[in-house]
Amino acid sequence: MRAAVRLSPENVPLRMLLADALAGVGKFEEAEAEYAVALAGSPNDGRLMLSLATACFQAGKYSKALVLVEDLIKRDDSPARAHLLYARLMLNEGQAKQAVDHYRRAVRKDAGAADPELAERLGIGAGSESEIAEGRIRQSAGGFDDDELPSEAVGGVLLEASDIDFEDVGGMEQVKEQIRMKIIYPLTHADTFKAYGKKIGGGILMYGPPGCGKTYLAKATAGEIDARFLAVGLHHVLDMWIGNSERNLHQIFEVARANKPCVLFFDEVDALAASRSDMKHSAGRHLINQFLNELDGVDTDNDGLLILAATNAPWHVDPAFRRPGRFDRILFIPPPDAQARAAILRLLLKGKPIENVDFEHLAKKADKFSGADLKALVDVVVEAKIAEAMKDGIPKPIATRDLERSLKSVKPSTSEWFSSARNYAVYANEGGLYDDILRYLNIR
Repeated sequence: MRAAVRLSPENVPLRMLLADALAGVGKFEEAEAEYAVALAGSPNDGRLMLSLATACFQAGKYSKALVLVEDLIKRDDSPARAHLLYARLMLNEGQAKQAVDHYRRAVRKDAGAADPELAERLGIGAGSESEIAEGRIRQSAGGFDDDELPSEAVGGVLLEASDIDFEDVGGMEQVKEQIRMKIIYPLTHADTFKAYGKKIGGGILMYGPPGCGKTYLAKATAGEIDARFLAVGLHHVLDMWIGNSERNLHQIFEVARANKPCVLFFDEVDALAASRSDMKHSAGRHLINQFLNELDGVDTDNDGLLILAATNAPWHVDPAFRRPGRFDRILFIPPPDAQARAAILRLLLKGKPIENVDFEHLAKKADKFSGADLKALVDVVVEAKIAEAMKDGIPKPIATRDLERSLKSVKPSTSEWFSSARNYAVYANEGGLYDDILRYLNIR
């Protein structure tokens, strides 16, 4: 195909086929170059723009992808998958509300564009806003019986027993110890904490690049203390009708209080706790005030309610949430260390045909890779192996060299996050809030 393109360099459809083939085997930077040449020959081709943006996204060039997609979504005939890619880019930027909006636009345009994995990350489940507004809560004064876990708590929010604990979380020992001190020890050593007048409960805000296991760590915390786990997504709270969002949030807290000890986890919390100084509409301010009241336990008892939240953009969270008694412990969740990366690779390759894979060697090579990046790496290798098996008719096991080769094309998605975070850590680090980022980047 390369030879054909060399013979006919002006043939845009042929060059697109070559670029599609390169992208199909994970050679995203090469595909990007071919798409760019093709686009120069056909500058208004929406499919080419989307393919180029997708290749840039896969290569970790998020800023370039964003410029291309922003042009696409402004068109009246914008393709559904352009909105889907924009949702991914917004999620990486920590703009969860925009990500949800454009994911829904994509699905409205084309139901086939639905991506269950992305929907789960955005907190978009089966429950609709109208169902949330109706407040369909299965709740009793004493909570749920141990043998009767509900399938839904509020509009699709699952109240579940965690099946993992800290032993299932590779590395991150310092982070786990801080969670133990804030949440676990007050429960397991209640008498000692009561002697010092320390209540059981409180809040921890976890921040860091996307795909680094913040949600997994929250669920493991619940398993560590045998507590119920309630994961809250944006669609469980936000509603188009004035007052319903506040009511939904209150109902979720009430379910958690009725089932203590309970770990209540808010993902992409910056969308619910954005800085009020940045808001133009009063409705958002009312929701934030409601959230603060729930955290304070006004007219309620939050003793035994353990609140965890995660964000990729802590600089967008209103400072009031960092007051003692609310999210008074801020934890930086960095990309997994070498030990954790090796453990993640073992898990991802479990059940697949492998041959003498040197996990420790690969973990060292995959510096700054998030768990999601490692999954992308394995996916690229698996797809290449399947293509090879289809061609040769003989399935071959995955070897170290296969993964090592793909490391050249799959780039860590955390790099762009750190480029933004560095600016906040250097120039907007009031009170040393982002000192952990400076230490991680070895900036004095």
